[in-house]
Amino acid sequence: MRADRLLSEILLLQSGKQMSSREIAKRLEISERTVHRDMESLSMAGVPVFAMRGSRGGWQLEEGWRMRVPGLDESELRALMMAQPRMIEDSRLAAAAERALNKLMAALPGPLHQQATSIRERLYVDATAWRASTENLAMLPIVQEAVSRDRKLKILYRKTGHDAMKASYAQERVVDPLGLVAKGTAWYLVANTAAGFRTFRVSRIEEATVLAKACVRPRNFDLATHWQSATDEFQKGWSRFEAVLCLEPRAAELMKMWRMTSPSPKVKGHGAEGWIFLKVQFDAEGEACFVVQGLGPGVDVVSPERLREQIAKNAVEIARKFVPV
Repeated sequence: MRADRLLSEILLLQSGKQMSSREIAKRLEISERTVHRDMESLSMAGVPVFAMRGSRGGWQLEEGWRMRVPGLDESELRALMMAQPRMIEDSRLAAAAERALNKLMAALPGPLHQQATSIRERLYVDATAWRASTENLAMLPIVQEAVSRDRKLKILYRKTGHDAMKASYAQERVVDPLGLVAKGTAWYLVANTAAGFRTFRVSRIEEATVLAKACVRPRNFDLATHWQSATDEFQKGWSRFEAVLCLEPRAAELMKMWRMTSPSPKVKGHGAEGWIFLKVQFDAEGEACFVVQGLGPGVDVVSPERLREQIAKNAVEIARKFVPV
């Protein structure tokens, strides 16, 4: 812990700015007395740190001295700066990533440090979506610890029912964590269980405890290969609801943006001149009803017949509620 603190103090001073004991103490959340002791230790270890006296004084390193990091070329530097800590939505993880990036920035040689600073000043990442994220990543640091230490993990995991009418329920499990996968703003834990490989959404983990017992890692397990195979299987088994719709041009463009579509042959008696026929993939019949009703008079259902009947039934109910008798 002390070695980490001393390194942090060196990197703070390597930014080139003279810093008072109060500033260093505030940044590292330690006492000013500890700062003085640390500066003496660094000096005795050969680090050229010295104090400037007076009201505007402070600690600084000998000009030109720095601990160097392995050289980065321009493309590596740009890629590194693009990985902004703000892209991590969890505030604690983002703060830790910010500290790590600041340490690395401080250790860069002069020209690269200036270039990195310039890139950061010209890049802003807004990690919030237009619609608020519902991902709760409170358990992510604990899960990450278990993964990195190869320790068994006890979790209380909330499963959802197979449809919206079934309530969710929590179940306690002990798993062998094998890796973490970030997909969009969601994080997933890939783990081995008594029933084989399973994937757990981190936001559904309500409690997590790292156990002392080492986990069993399958030989030659490759996380990227497993994830690709698992997602392919998931998509193949994903039940779909297909409908053939006739849409006015603007509605057809919107549908192509929202859902997976393909052209469909024209059917007489549906739509008007210039309307477009599309096969549209929905996750479920209820979703198809919701989307079609939202397009109002800009869509006509060609098939299946049960979707036409449900839309018609819903229209009658809506008219009964909102149209005065």
